[in-house]
Amino acid sequence: MERYACTDEYEKLVIRMSSPRVVIDNGVCSTATLVKFDSARRHGILLDTIQVLTDLNLSIKKAYVSSDGKWFMDVFHVTDQNGNKLTDESVLRYMEQSLGSIHHGRSNISNGLTALELTGTDRVGLLSEVFAVLSDLQCDVVEAKVWTHNGRIASLIYLKDCNSGSTIEDSQKINGIEARLRNVLKGDNDIRSATTSVSMASIHTERRLHQLMFADRDYQRNPIFKASSSHIPVVTVQNWAERGYSVVSIQSKDRRKLLFDVVCNLTDMEYVVFHATITTTGDQAHQEFYIRHKDGTPISSEPERQRVIQCIQAAVERRASEGVRLELCTEDKQGLLAEVMRTFRENGLNVTRAEISTVMETAANVFYVTDARGNTPDPKIIESVRNKIGRSNLKAKESTLTRHQTEKPEDDEQAVGVGGTVLFSLGSLVRRNLYNLGLIKSCS
Repeated sequence: MERYACTDEYEKLVIRMSSPRVVIDNGVCSTATLVKFDSARRHGILLDTIQVLTDLNLSIKKAYVSSDGKWFMDVFHVTDQNGNKLTDESVLRYMEQSLGSIHHGRSNISNGLTALELTGTDRVGLLSEVFAVLSDLQCDVVEAKVWTHNGRIASLIYLKDCNSGSTIEDSQKINGIEARLRNVLKGDNDIRSATTSVSMASIHTERRLHQLMFADRDYQRNPIFKASSSHIPVVTVQNWAERGYSVVSIQSKDRRKLLFDVVCNLTDMEYVVFHATITTTGDQAHQEFYIRHKDGTPISSEPERQRVIQCIQAAVERRASEGVRLELCTEDKQGLLAEVMRTFRENGLNVTRAEISTVMETAANVFYVTDARGNTPDPKIIESVRNKIGRSNLKAKESTLTRHQTEKPEDDEQAVGVGGTVLFSLGSLVRRNLYNLGLIKSCS
């Protein structure tokens, strides 16, 4: 009995020691709230931590990540959507509880909804066909997210049965949904690459979209049309032989969830982040990661290095949609999305990204639209669409995600090249960041 008691106490001690420690401090920085997170290191723990912060719609202005042996230490400088420090006690408590309870990953709960996953070749009017099929099959779209990138489309759609108002469990109906949508996605020229699947599993929607795009190899494909304002993030990957790391440096326009997108990509590619620094200056963000494979080795070949660059660029670009943002807020009804998408298609508008949700019988949807060639639509067409759908229901504004670079960074470690592309001196950044991480005594 005594031996078993000792074993129980040892297990409790291990649990206490491995449980994350969270400190939230509003007194250190005048412009941001500091979130300090310490935990036993495991693959994916950094992504889980960042996911908690981004799911609260927080902006990460700075971050330092370091691991020492089997222990993992992070410091995040975060603000709310308006750029202010966090003062709401309920938000602070929820964040502390959520971070403190991270053990085996996190996921979005689908609340008994049927999750439908789609990937295929993007084309004008494709979503109109998809939602028309779902409406015809008596499926009610409760939530959905759609991303397009490099001529590909990925979507995660949460459904319920229109008649019963609950999960679609009839296997025959599920098979019918998959078969009809697979035909829609294939079109006339995409016989091989269209995929559909239905599950009841709970999953984090945006992480799954990254996984679907990655599995579809969107990073290897060239877009049919590309908007003139597109800006490819600058990504460099070099090995630091002395320390056995591969150093990934990323310069891009800053936006919410940028860090989540990059770390999601590195995690799903089976790389482990040992150290990292993230800084933002104005509308620019610089991220630097010291990574290895899960077996402890750095990137070993030129093809692998190029693949990492392509995949990170794709991860940054997927969410940064071009075009005009249209916000639809109206009473939900069966077939609403099919009607709206048909109107877009009939007016030559292509949906590059969509976020669809239903709250208390109200549809709250956001669409980013371009013309058929990927350019900003004619304002007259937008106004015509608004008149048809209802001007009070459909609001339009220019996308806040346009990516023109209008100002040169002031950091004296940056050199501005052709077209305003910002390049970095890897050596100086390595020294500075290692000093910030406590790995060397001087950055001079």
